[in-house]
Formats: sequence, C-alpha cells, structure tokens
Amino acid sequence: MNSVILMAGSRVLAGLLLIFSVYMLLRGHNLPGGGFIGGLIGATGFILHAIAADAASARRALRAPPQSIAVVGLGIALAAGALSAFAGDAFLTGQWLYLAGLPLSSVLVFDIGVYLVVFGAVLTLVFALEEAV
Repeated sequence: MNSVILMAGSRVLAGLLLIFSVYMLLRGHNLPGGGFIGGLIGATGFILHAIAADAASARRALRAPPQSIAVVGLGIALAAGALSAFAGDAFLTGQWLYLAGLPLSSVLVFDIGVYLVVFGAVLTLVFALEEAV
C-alpha cells in the first residue's frame, strides 16, 4: 500500500503497541494480561507496518527472523519450567528469588518466553501470508 498517512501513522502506532504489549506482559501476574496477550499486541505493531509498507520492510524493522524469536522464547519458557525441577518441585512450579527485598519469579520468566513464542509465531505466519499475496 502506498498511503503516506498510513505509513506515517504506522510508525507511531507500532511503537505505542510495543510499549503497551510490554505493559500487558508485566501486568499479567495480578490482573488480566500476560505473555500471550502481550505477544499478540506486540505482533500487531509489526503487522500494521507490514500492511503499510510491505513484509520485507517489516522484517528489516524486526532485525531478527521471527522463527528464531519463537524458538528462543520456547527455550526460555522451558528453562523456567526446569528451574522448579532442579529445585525438587514439580515441573512449572513457581520459584521465587528475593534480591534486596525485590521478589523475582520464574513465572515472569515463563511469561516472557510465552510472549516471545506468540510474537514470533504470529509474525512468521503473517509475513508468510503477506509475501504469498
């Protein structure tokens, strides 16, 4: 598409969608949200860019193959589950680490992995469909 308005607007909206997706990822522990919905919202920013310009431009803006992002996310999610197995609990049991009174959890690491899996998988599918058209 060759719309100057859509191209200019997609740059602003893509950034806002990425920031909102990180907010949804971090909000998901106590309220609705999390890695899945955050990944969908983040992918929407790049999908909008692909519609405004083309899939090749969106791939260049992403700077990493979406398949690789999904695989890294899957590894992160599996590592978060394995942390509990090493601690002697059931797979995917939440583990907490307190650093200077700040609680860090394996649940957040798992959510980040889910975010990356959904983000990469959705962009892989959409870019393939966009390039086929």
